[in-house]
Amino acid sequence: MLLRRVLAGIVLFFLAYFGILLLAGWLTDWSPEGTNTLPVQGTALSEPAPDTTLSVCIWNVGYGGLGASADFFFDDEGMMFSGSSMVHAPKPMVESHIGGAVRVVQENPADFWMLQEVDVDSDRSYRINQSNLYAEALPGYAATFAANYQCARVPIPLLEPWHPYGRVVSGLGTYARFQPVVAERVQLPGQQPMPKRLFELDRCLAVHRFPTAKGPELVLVNVHNSAYDRGDKIKSQQMAFVRDFAVAEFNKGNYVVLGGDWNQCPPNVRFDMFTPEIDPGYTISSMPIDFFPENWHYAYDPTTPTNRSAKDPYVSGKTFLTLIDYFLVSPNVHIISVKGITQEFLWSDHQPVRMTFRLQ
Repeated sequence: MLLRRVLAGIVLFFLAYFGILLLAGWLTDWSPEGTNTLPVQGTALSEPAPDTTLSVCIWNVGYGGLGASADFFFDDEGMMFSGSSMVHAPKPMVESHIGGAVRVVQENPADFWMLQEVDVDSDRSYRINQSNLYAEALPGYAATFAANYQCARVPIPLLEPWHPYGRVVSGLGTYARFQPVVAERVQLPGQQPMPKRLFELDRCLAVHRFPTAKGPELVLVNVHNSAYDRGDKIKSQQMAFVRDFAVAEFNKGNYVVLGGDWNQCPPNVRFDMFTPEIDPGYTISSMPIDFFPENWHYAYDPTTPTNRSAKDPYVSGKTFLTLIDYFLVSPNVHIISVKGITQEFLWSDHQPVRMTFRLQ
């Protein structure tokens, strides 16, 4: 009888615990919709983008928490336990990662920088406003922030409530040497099933429009598609939206450049091309070769991996590597060069990619 009461008490405790988590998540759920104007910080060149060579860099900066010495518990243990992995990297490590990333941005000048996983008020990065730090590091640039993850309290690991992932406010940071005439956050379709969606990202595009010397607009799109998406069900909805949006802009006569962390490989690129001998315990799909119309071009550096497995700290030759960060451009944009910026994943679990291009 006593054992039965103890077991019943344990069951009731966990039912109450999970019920409180779900209620709190539902009451504080952030569910953006449609298209919203982004405030622009700073003042850049007011002149049109020239028809000479332009440059753009992309980088998922991993919110300052995923440099070479860090690991990510969700990649290893999942939702319930952290095991021996980090829920939050130590504050000195996060500060070092952010400082290193800021230096990389400063030391690699480009007309445009498009960053993903930029935290502005998150427990995982000790509430450091990284968006402002990158903007301060790029004087003379117009800067925007498009939130794609806003949660009052992410309660994972679920069975370790004494150190939860906690509050997250994070998103896409875009920095331009030219002043955009329009900057918008465009909500992407597709949601995780309940109740997971209460604590997950609300993915979006950060769309910036720039006048050009040739007349049509340069439409620059910062992309970060869904991860942890079994069967690519959500990603397929997002990609159909991205394709229709980009093709519609090209059909208007505009120049379209999309770039970021697609969480899938380019067409005909194997996800294990860099480390085929290492089994990461997961697979990553490649974008179908005919998904975009003919003459749209993917731009990536096939010699440089852009992403590592974060299951364990990075060890050269032992960590799984892949390529999921790249560009996609419309037929009227001429790609001059694409180069990965190798840094042994020192400051993030991703590496930057730089593209130079010209408007046809």
